[in-house]
Amino acid sequence: MKIQSVTLRRLLTPMREPFQTSFGTEEDKDVVIVELRTANGGVGFGECVASTAPLYSEETNDTAWHVMERFLIPKLFELDIQSAADLRSVSIAFAPIKRNNMAKAALEMAVWDAWANEQQTPLPELLGGERREIPVGISVGIQPTIPDLLRKIEGYLEQGFQRIKVKVKPGWDVDVLRAIRQAFGDIPLMADANSAYRLDDADHLRKFDEFGLMMVEQPLAHDDIIDHAALQRRLVTPICLDESIHSAADARKAMELGACKIINLKLGRVGGFAEALQIHELCRRQGIDLWCGGMLETGIGRLHNIAITSLPGFTLPGDTAPSARYFEQDIIHPPVTFSAPGTLAVEPLCGVADRVRRERLDAWTVKVQTYEASREGVGG
Repeated sequence: MKIQSVTLRRLLTPMREPFQTSFGTEEDKDVVIVELRTANGGVGFGECVASTAPLYSEETNDTAWHVMERFLIPKLFELDIQSAADLRSVSIAFAPIKRNNMAKAALEMAVWDAWANEQQTPLPELLGGERREIPVGISVGIQPTIPDLLRKIEGYLEQGFQRIKVKVKPGWDVDVLRAIRQAFGDIPLMADANSAYRLDDADHLRKFDEFGLMMVEQPLAHDDIIDHAALQRRLVTPICLDESIHSAADARKAMELGACKIINLKLGRVGGFAEALQIHELCRRQGIDLWCGGMLETGIGRLHNIAITSLPGFTLPGDTAPSARYFEQDIIHPPVTFSAPGTLAVEPLCGVADRVRRERLDAWTVKVQTYEASREGVGG
């Protein structure tokens, strides 16, 4: 498979409602979409999960566009993928470029998606997936008041979501968790701190133990493993690492130090499918629970999350909610919807191209650029 062209699109997609975390509030989805075409007519899509500001990670949509355009796309035109095993050559080609995993993932996953399309092989099957359905949880942002939060949780439970995750931060944590337990009893519940605490807060975080949480996610610094290991020794509640895990090597070190009992895998954060598969196998060998997190993806990213979550090592409900959770109208049609309450079907899609609605791409695009392979094998 030779890559003939790569198109980058910057989209501004209206969200159903603002989503607030300890990082800030996102009101519209500003996203970069990759469309890749092969010499034999295959079409692949990828989604960059960076944001407009370097708050979750150092990447933004602006930096990702620059890195893809200047450094990564030319490397794609040099590749000749002859087999499914060769798909891992994308991440190898990108390896000399340090970090920038979200930019890498957007392109790498578009290549896998294009191979699935060209070969007419379902993407979940290409990845090694086994499940035909996956359980789904929901992430609930910080709300104006606790009663507002409880009303939202009640609605999500009625819809059948199999796990509730709430965002917490200093001043919005213990009272919130206590109110949830009082209102809804022993529901599957987890807290996501998005690095809002310090190791000095360990005595406060120990109060979380009384609520029987599935996990507390990334309580300490975004780049930390060592302090998380010290904290885990003081908590009954399992720690789940998110922002700290950028590679299989990071995951191995965290496991060896005892820094976590659970890992949240986000495809964009780890650089795409190839690295995700390594982390998946490592978690299976070490008996570490694994689940797929969300980054407010459009339907393109959601379908890719569903495909990876079909693998057997994903042991806990993920955050890939139906499209209607965040968008009045998704970039794909039909949108991602429940096959049963709290459950998503793993569809045997040979890439996502057939689900992408071109008229919506055009309507929401604010910037677009296409790069073509030259006879020398570089972009132009």
